Amino acid sequence: MGMGMGMGMGMGSLKILMMLLLLIESTIFTESSHRSKQKKADGYGDINVFNVISFGAIGDGTTDDSKGFKQAWDVACNSSTASSPTVLVPQGRTFLLQPLTFNGKSCTTSNYITFQIDGKIIAPSKPSAWECKPNCDHWISFRKCDGLLIQGSGSINGQGSKWWRISCKNKKKACPSRKPTGFVIADSNNVEMRGIRFEDSPKMHISFERSTLVHANNLTIKAPSNSPNTDGIHIQHSTNVSIHNSIIQTGDDCVSIGNGAKYINITNIKCGPGHGISIGSLGINGKTEQVEYVHVRNVSFHGTTNGGGHGHARNITFKHITSHASTHPIVIDQYYCPHKHCKNQTSAVEISNVRYEDIKGTSGRRIAVQLSCSESTPCTNILMKDISLRNKDQNDDTSSICFNAHGFTNSRVEPNVPCLQKHDHL
Repeated sequence: MGMGMGMGMGMGSLKILMMLLLLIESTIFTESSHRSKQKKADGYGDINVFNVISFGAIGDGTTDDSKGFKQAWDVACNSSTASSPTVLVPQGRTFLLQPLTFNGKSCTTSNYITFQIDGKIIAPSKPSAWECKPNCDHWISFRKCDGLLIQGSGSINGQGSKWWRISCKNKKKACPSRKPTGFVIADSNNVEMRGIRFEDSPKMHISFERSTLVHANNLTIKAPSNSPNTDGIHIQHSTNVSIHNSIIQTGDDCVSIGNGAKYINITNIKCGPGHGISIGSLGINGKTEQVEYVHVRNVSFHGTTNGGGHGHARNITFKHITSHASTHPIVIDQYYCPHKHCKNQTSAVEISNVRYEDIKGTSGRRIAVQLSCSESTPCTNILMKDISLRNKDQNDDTSSICFNAHGFTNSRVEPNVPCLQKHDHL
């Protein structure tokens, strides 16, 4: 996800980066889980635990263990004796998996299922070894799994380095039509994830799609800073999603929020390297899309780059944010163009009710604040309070760029944002 800086790039979509959120302070997802007890078991002698080893998985890092995992899942979710079934991936072993979907639609048990990952799960080491039918949209996915708990002390490694090197620019060279997302939760309700480490996904590490009440806590997500499109967590068409107490260091957005995302709560995140926390890209090819009620709080950005269409992005708040030499700490850009066909449009994604409060630290460049909004659809009700962004070079000041943005600042905003009116009672 690159950054479009010029006004002449075409107004095909929207990117709101690094910090954005709203006037509501209420927590949208309670910390209380549907299951508070963390299970510890080796899977032997416990009728509630379904150890993948017992279903044929080897765990030597070279044998395909997909069938063992799938069979353990199928038996667990159709168990008539287990009161609270757990699929166990035991510690001390490395399990190789091909693209695999765990589907809860066919489960007969009415009980919640726990997927306990204490061992290491890895993907095939090179793209040609992936068994894709016909394309690799994802690696591991859970679909229609209500009440799912995924937890443990283990890791999930997508071994994406060879995927990152693939370029489809050479038409004579055969290459996949798309790179796979590492881990997908889709069409599910009341899902919790905690404790897992994710590494080196071919593309996005985690994606929440068409789901409600999703809670992610104490995750670690890491990939090299030069790995392309490796967003930590992507959210789209989902409501009431919370992400807490996690470390995300990737080559793209730490958290990306796409169309149809509402009531998103992000707190206590260490982000960077990467592109920060972003809302976009909305309105690609003129589609009507919307994101609203997003709250980002207590986030530190370390060396991040960025902390037209129709629709809206509104009711967004960034609060208690620390920037450590982020390239663009505060950015709203209606002219951002991440796709091939950008045209100057007479309308753009509506941006309103965006609040920045208690944003402090350093900027990697002189321009610390950029508000680039369209003349036809200006940004409205942009509020800035207690902003202090200094240049990392102590001998240089910070400044702002501001086009077609309307709203207010209090007296404590540095650098000054001249298109916003001063108001001491925000």
